Amino acid sequence: MLALTSSTFQHGSAIPSIYTCEGRDIAPPLAWTGVPAGAKSLALIVDDPDAPDPDKPKMTWVHWVLYNIPPSAAGLPEGATSGDLPKGTLEGQNDWHRTGYGGPCPPIGRHRYFHKLYALDVVQPDLRIPTKRDLEAAMQGHVLEHAELMGTYQRSR
Repeated sequence: MLALTSSTFQHGSAIPSIYTCEGRDIAPPLAWTGVPAGAKSLALIVDDPDAPDPDKPKMTWVHWVLYNIPPSAAGLPEGATSGDLPKGTLEGQNDWHRTGYGGPCPPIGRHRYFHKLYALDVVQPDLRIPTKRDLEAAMQGHVLEHAELMGTYQRSR
């Protein structure tokens, strides 16, 4: 069974501020186990369904999009940037209209941040910096398993 964890926060707990706009705004370390035998690639989407206000959410804000992660990879290091990604991994566009990780920075309230890992039965073609929606469309019918790690964050100021 596919499982996704971080050494810096547990499922349902607060994400440390170092990984947010109030800290260094770097990606948290992620690790996974249980990649199914038939997996040809992995995809990672990090998003916040509580934007802009958890009491009145209007959209899901996308923080990170990665795909074609090799199934042999066991995770991503803290602060992972383009140069740190496993060979073959491609990046998608987040809602800041750039690639790479963008940390939590909620304007109001405590938001939930879902780190979603998908094991796929295909290696995707180069989707030319896809949005989350583009990647989800390309993954349709190819997801063998998925795992989620949810952390929360509320700004201190």
